[in-house]
Amino acid sequence: MIPARTALAPASAVSTRDLILDAAERLFAVRGVDGVAIRDLARELGLTPSSLYNHFRGKQALYEAVLQRGIEPLMRFVGNPEPRELRREHVRATIDRMVPYFASRPHMARLLQRAMLEESDAVQALIARWVGSLYREGLGVVGTAAEDAGWEPGDAQHLAVVIFGAVFGYFANAAALERLGLWDEEARSPAVLDRQRRLLEETVFRLLGPRRKPR
Repeated sequence: MIPARTALAPASAVSTRDLILDAAERLFAVRGVDGVAIRDLARELGLTPSSLYNHFRGKQALYEAVLQRGIEPLMRFVGNPEPRELRREHVRATIDRMVPYFASRPHMARLLQRAMLEESDAVQALIARWVGSLYREGLGVVGTAAEDAGWEPGDAQHLAVVIFGAVFGYFANAAALERLGLWDEEARSPAVLDRQRRLLEETVFRLLGPRRKPR
């Protein structure tokens, strides 16, 4: 069951548009695009459907706004490093941005994971635009580093999937394992997030850093 959200407070410091996006991000992550109706969002936020249409033309426009808001910061995080060789300080800086970002947006990793499973043509076009842009940006970084690290030319996209899965998978799956009683730590506690940060940094650097010997 999705926890109920408090209706909008007139004096809230957060804009109505951002509150709509927060609720939509959570519902789309849990139910998928087809499982969410504008009236569901309106009811949860204490608004009328017509008032939501003042901010977004429809559900597809709302979904695109959710994807854009979530993915644009990630594209800045993974931007191509300089110099060409992947350095540990760059890996650390990227991970140090991404981990707190996903921790502060607990539904974003699940939303992106679920977005890849959406099948309608309209939704696929949005996913190709936003998730595809993020993947291409990350693949460019991975491809450059993989070549310098001695991997075969065709390995880059496989490495990108491994790294994307390592980053997104923790935030998409650890909370679910915690709810099932299969995870014996608080997934978003500061100590656990610090450990996850260290593990991701070491994983990425061991895969792509300039230390790998030719096979």
